[in-house]
Amino acid sequence: MEIPAMVGAGLIVIGAGLGIGRIGGSAMDAIARQPEATNKIQTAMLIAAALIEGIGFAALFAV
Repeated sequence: MEIPAMVGAGLIVIGAGLGIGRIGGSAMDAIARQPEATNKIQTAMLIAAALIEGIGFAALFAV
């Protein structure tokens, strides 16, 4: 693996981690404001996190 590919892979992992972290933090804020909507918020959070993780994996395998 060449150096630019390694840097690209690192950026992909960092970006996916930041995105999933932001989703989790926003979901916790939303649950704190509306505890009765916990199930809907968690479902949306898990779907979004799975999509981000899938894109991250696909990008890593393309490198």
